Amino acid sequence: MIRQIVVYLVLLLNFGNYRLGNLNNQFAPEKARNQYQIPWRKFEFFEEKLGGGKCKIPEEISGKIECCSSGRGKLVIGCDDGTVSLLDRGLNFNFGFQAHSSSVLFLQQLKQRNFLVSIGEDEQISPQQSGMCLKVFDLDKMQPEGSSTTSPDCIGILRIFTNQFPQAKITSFLVLEEAPPILLIAIGLDNGCIYCIKGDIARERITRFKLQVDSVSEKGNSSVTGLGFRLDGQALLLFAVTPNSVSLFSMQDQPPRRQILDQIGCNVNSVTMSDRSELIIGRPEAVYFYEVDGRGPCWAFEGEKKFVGWFRGYLLCVIADQRNGKNTFNIYDLKNRLIAHSLVVKEVSHMLCEWGNIILIMTDKSALCIGEKDMESKLDMLFKKNLYTVAINLVQTQQADAAATAEVLRKYGDHLYSKQDYDEAMAQYIHTIGHLEPSYVIQKFLDAQRIYNLTNYLENLHEKGLASKDHTTLLLNCYTKLKDVEKLNVFIKSEDGVGEHKFDVETAIRVCRAANYHEHAMYVAKKAGRHEWYLKILLEDLGRYDEALQYISSLEPSQAGVTVKEYGKILIEHKPAETIDILMRLCTEDVDLAKSGTSDGAYLSMLPSPVDFLNIFIHHPQSLMDFLEKYADKVKDSPAQVEIHNTLLELYLSIDLNFPSIFQANDGIDFNRQAAPAMSRAVSNGKLIVNGKNSYIEKDTLERREKGLRLLKSAWPSDLEHPLYDVDLATILCEMNAFKEGLLYLYEKMKLYKEVIACYMQSHDHEGLIACCKRLGDSGKGGDPTLWADLLKYFGELGEDCSKEVKEVLTYIERDDILPPIIVLQTLSRNPCLTLSVIKDYIARKLEQESKLIEEDRRAIDKYQEDTLTMRKEIQDLRINARIFQLSKCTACTFTLDLPAVHFMCMHSFHQRCLGDNEKECPECAPEYRSVMEVKRSLEQNSKDQDRFFQQVKSSKDGFSVIAEYFGKGVISKTSNGPTGTVRSGSSSGF
Repeated sequence: MIRQIVVYLVLLLNFGNYRLGNLNNQFAPEKARNQYQIPWRKFEFFEEKLGGGKCKIPEEISGKIECCSSGRGKLVIGCDDGTVSLLDRGLNFNFGFQAHSSSVLFLQQLKQRNFLVSIGEDEQISPQQSGMCLKVFDLDKMQPEGSSTTSPDCIGILRIFTNQFPQAKITSFLVLEEAPPILLIAIGLDNGCIYCIKGDIARERITRFKLQVDSVSEKGNSSVTGLGFRLDGQALLLFAVTPNSVSLFSMQDQPPRRQILDQIGCNVNSVTMSDRSELIIGRPEAVYFYEVDGRGPCWAFEGEKKFVGWFRGYLLCVIADQRNGKNTFNIYDLKNRLIAHSLVVKEVSHMLCEWGNIILIMTDKSALCIGEKDMESKLDMLFKKNLYTVAINLVQTQQADAAATAEVLRKYGDHLYSKQDYDEAMAQYIHTIGHLEPSYVIQKFLDAQRIYNLTNYLENLHEKGLASKDHTTLLLNCYTKLKDVEKLNVFIKSEDGVGEHKFDVETAIRVCRAANYHEHAMYVAKKAGRHEWYLKILLEDLGRYDEALQYISSLEPSQAGVTVKEYGKILIEHKPAETIDILMRLCTEDVDLAKSGTSDGAYLSMLPSPVDFLNIFIHHPQSLMDFLEKYADKVKDSPAQVEIHNTLLELYLSIDLNFPSIFQANDGIDFNRQAAPAMSRAVSNGKLIVNGKNSYIEKDTLERREKGLRLLKSAWPSDLEHPLYDVDLATILCEMNAFKEGLLYLYEKMKLYKEVIACYMQSHDHEGLIACCKRLGDSGKGGDPTLWADLLKYFGELGEDCSKEVKEVLTYIERDDILPPIIVLQTLSRNPCLTLSVIKDYIARKLEQESKLIEEDRRAIDKYQEDTLTMRKEIQDLRINARIFQLSKCTACTFTLDLPAVHFMCMHSFHQRCLGDNEKECPECAPEYRSVMEVKRSLEQNSKDQDRFFQQVKSSKDGFSVIAEYFGKGVISKTSNGPTGTVRSGSSSGF
């Protein structure tokens, strides 16, 4: 107890008010007292290697070991006989060489290059010069010495002591590799000085300077016992330790500036550097850590520190116990406050770290190799002792991977769960999120009594963005079962850094909706932009139709169009007028503004089409008709106007259109329900016959048909070849619904005149029939005269007295000479109710007309016969009689005719000089003759065109006259199948 008090007082005096780096920023005495009082747990996290960890230094090393170094996969040992030996991983002798002639005092194996730097005694050149030399060996370059031994190339030798740097005992040595090949060598002396050598030793480009650590007055106890370099950014710092002080030199300053960090120091071999470039010194009462600004934390370990080292975050200490005289080698895990390994050892001469092991060399040339166990072995050891907190701290401090840490936390959680400490178990399970399958934890806490723990786990799962849809469902169900509206609000309204929810939106909406938390579901839907869910809740669950319409109006046009397509049926059923207004805004948005531009058609094509919304009016045709009428009135050149007109025609002409709005407006009387079974409809002559109770239907049907007829006419203007609707569909609709006026209009526009009069014939409308034929049968106005023939046939087959109509029809047939009289007689003879008096006048007129024509033909025949007889006589006279030419003047020049002269049979005479080269035909008669021959050739060619001949016969009123004409022109008078003979026709012979 007295010893504990003494240690505490020493710490109190030494530490003063220095910071010790503990978490609560406490003073060093309290820190040291706690460390001393709280016992450190001991574990065997290390094990002995190389045959139980005990082995011997090879016999090839015969001298006393003075110094050691390690690096680049080898161990370097210097002896008092000047030899340097290299050992491999198994501490087997690799090779050795004579480095110095006497003793090797210090060695350092460089890391960046395979260089070995040594300090040793060589032969003195003169008594005034010391034999202490520094040598640099290149271990990659071996030079043979004799036949059996080799040694590395010594690339540099340097005398340490000169006139400016007097000789003293070397107590410490350290080499820093700067930018190769520059080295910075620090040599500590027993006089409190540090000799520094900087440069390329191989090329002897060096600079020397001296640092004074302690003053001359303290020379008796001022030997430099330890050195340590530290790179702090671009600044190079050098720690120097003596038994009386700890100093820090700033090497970038010229000259280097000294800073005293502490007034206490330590002995040789009790100085080392941590992997964080902290200076560590060991004193009998504690181990101290130093930063650039002073003393840091300390750890109170009782006993003389013969050796202090650092290995992978562990503090290594060889402590001499003054009570029993034994040496103990301890490995401290400072972060976890445990002793990772403890072992009683012999007298240690050197301590090294290489190959991931700790190597202790004893004074008797025995060696101890200690290596760290793998993480799994250490954890198994802790798990068997239920030291889960230690295991967690261990994996965290040793920077194990996240999966290994999560596995330790899981086992700790399972341990706490088995002890029914559910809150602490859940705290561990929460730390495993992201590595442990959530279902493993959820299954353990599904019991109703542990729903609070389960809720906590699910909240953290969502917080880290690792929750699935099922996890969201489970968490929301937990909130609803707990009726914790406050937490539900926090969860629903929480967002991550980018404004997105940390849960599956659709799942949250569905669960809240099922639990009747409609406001929460609507909040999530609106926040996430899930408009379809928001409207589904408003319409299907809450019935707030006005609010739904306002929400749709606030959306972008594209989104509004999608939502209206999905929920338009409900809206049309309850709010038809407001829904139609929204549709009009969607389909005609800024259409007036667009009309003022040049891209009207392109703009309209970008807007939704009314055709896209037809399905929402499936049970409300009246609303559909109102919508399409408004759209058609506002937009005149819509790309979908054909489809719109087709739909409107179907609505206008349909007989079975329902009108719930009319019935509901009629004092609440639902005629549609009460009178529908008794409703009777009949169509006669295109007129709708209804009962008196259905006067509303009758009136509206007539109005709709008027609209339909107006649409048929307005959508087919005279300047368009095709209408702005499907004419076939319109025709079918008119026929199906017995809409005579529309059908007649369509037939007439399509020039189907025979179908027009067929409609009148079916209705037995004789006046209309005759009036129609007068309008459509006038060939002078582009009509079809054959309609009168069809009309006559109709009256001939009527079977009733229609004398008045027949007489009127015969008038037009006679005027246009449409039918021969014989056809008229045959047609009317089929009607037994008609008498001969009906056609008496017609037949008389036709006979008189035919008689006149016959008489004219006879006179023409007589004339043609006389002309023919005259021509034949003239031809005969030319053949047998001579022709006397008595002209005395030339026909061409009218001068007196003299020889040589040419006379033609046509009685024309010419001077030969007036004819030129053309003496074979009369210049006066040749043009007329050629025109006649051209007509004849043309007729002969036409006779070969049979299609033209039959087309003329078919299209002519009197086909016989066409055939007679062809015979009269001599075109088809030759009936021989052989080749046609050539008839020579030339001009009269000249004399």
